[in-house]
Amino acid sequence: MKRLENKVAFVTGAGSGIGKAIAVLYAKEGAKVVVSDINEAYGNEVAELIKKEGGEAIFVKANTAIPAEVEQLVAKTVAQYGRLDIACNNAGIGGAQALGADLSVEDWKNIIDINLNGVFYGCKYAIPQMLKNGGGAIVNMGSIHSITAVKGSVGYAATKHAVLGLTRNFGVEYASQNIRVNAIGPGYIDTPLLDALPAEHKAGLVAIHPIGRLGTAEEVAKLALFLSSDDATFINGSYYNIDGGYTAV
Repeated sequence: MKRLENKVAFVTGAGSGIGKAIAVLYAKEGAKVVVSDINEAYGNEVAELIKKEGGEAIFVKANTAIPAEVEQLVAKTVAQYGRLDIACNNAGIGGAQALGADLSVEDWKNIIDINLNGVFYGCKYAIPQMLKNGGGAIVNMGSIHSITAVKGSVGYAATKHAVLGLTRNFGVEYASQNIRVNAIGPGYIDTPLLDALPAEHKAGLVAIHPIGRLGTAEEVAKLALFLSSDDATFINGSYYNIDGGYTAV
């Protein structure tokens, strides 16, 4: 039996990178997957890929910074598949690069809206549906910068730290009702987002990982799958680095 057989999941930011890898793996493991992204073309492409590979998926466009759109994402998931078992709140941005005092208020608010508020909305609207099923699993996308600083990205580091606190709190609050909430902290992952970097910059990122390479989206997806599955039924309110040793140094 596949690990997510008869489960229904949504994944935000699933049009590319880590989100895409998670959505595809969920489907391979038997879940009916709602692919969500702000980019309609990319999202539809992932949903079609899943169906071409024998899985079941639909695309729902949603901007996770807007609570009503996340609420609608959950509503459309339940309308299509009758339930919700797994929520992967993956959508996020790096945000504007600036030293803390130079970051504009508008850029600060934008990062918070997507990276933190979007995760909160995903939990807030998913949990009532999960309670109807007698439980569920939520995976929130943190970062190595959920526990470390990063110069020039105060908004990113602040929101990813906050995602960790949010995850722990939701996990504690709903543990007795069989809803598990966990977070993942990827290191630098070799996704299309890094393709535009100069070669020397990318080499520098490789060098700060003791394992000697960047991670892959598929490796992160496997951790998300584990935390979403019944193999992780005693794991709740936890945070897992997947960073090739970055935070161990």
